[in-house]
Amino acid sequence: MRTTVVIATRNRRERLLETLGRMPAAPMIVVDTGSSDGTAAAVRRACPDVRVVEVDQALGAGARTLGARLAATPYVAFSDDDSWWAPDALPRAEARFDADPRLGLIAARIIVEPDGRLDPTCERMRDSPLAPEVRGFVACGAVVRRDALLACGGFEPRFQFGGEEELVALDLAAAGWRLRYADDVVAHHAPADDERDGRDFRDMRNALWTAWLRRPAAAALARTRSVLADAGASAPMVLGAALRGLPWILRRRRVVPPQIERELRALGG
Repeated sequence: MRTTVVIATRNRRERLLETLGRMPAAPMIVVDTGSSDGTAAAVRRACPDVRVVEVDQALGAGARTLGARLAATPYVAFSDDDSWWAPDALPRAEARFDADPRLGLIAARIIVEPDGRLDPTCERMRDSPLAPEVRGFVACGAVVRRDALLACGGFEPRFQFGGEEELVALDLAAAGWRLRYADDVVAHHAPADDERDGRDFRDMRNALWTAWLRRPAAAALARTRSVLADAGASAPMVLGAALRGLPWILRRRRVVPPQIERELRALGG
C-alpha cells in the first residue's frame, strides 16, 4: 500500500477505536491534539501498528498537515475519527494518481451512515459545471499527492475545523494541480451528534478569510456580503472574528489566477 491514512482526533477515544476497526489495511497515523480521555494510550494498546503522535497545540486541521509530513508514502488519505475508507478505495485512488502525474487530489464519494445517503457536498461536486474537476472537497473523503499538499502549505491551523478545505483546494489548483471528484473511490462517514458544535460560525469566518486571502477585491467583497447575509443576527460576531485575522491575511494574501477565478464564478462563488 502506497497510501497512508491520517486521522486528526481529540477526546473521542471510543469513536476513534471503532473507526480504526473499520479501516482497510494501510499505514496509519493518528495525530492526537491534546486529548484528556486516554486516546493515545488506548490506540497504542488496541492497534499497535498505528503510529500515534501526540501534540499539545490546538492544531485543528493543521494536524492533518503534520500527519502528512510524517507519512512515508507518496499518497495520503484523510479520515476523521468517525469516517473510514471502503476496502477497495485506496487502491483505486492509487491507480488514478499513477495514471495522471498532475493529479493532486481526489475527492471521494462519501456515504453518510447509518442511512447510506450521499453526502450533499459530493452531490454538488458530481453535478457541478466543472465536473469532474472540483474547487473544494470534504477532508474526511480526500486522498492527496503528499508532495503537492506539502508544497502548497497544507491545512492552515488558524482555521481549526470548518470550511478549511477551500483554501487548500484553491492553492493546489493555483499551483497547477488537478483536483477530481471520483465516484468509484468511496469513504463512509458516521458524524457524531456534537460534530457541528461551533462549526457553522467557523464555516462563515473561514469563508471570509478564504475570500480575503485568495479572491480579487470585488469578488471578496461580494462573498463577504453573501456570507454576512446568511449569518443573520450572528453577522457582527462573524465579521468581528474575521477582522481579527486581518493583519495575518494582509501578509498572506495571494490572488488566484484569472482562470480559477472564472471557475469560481461559474460555480456561483
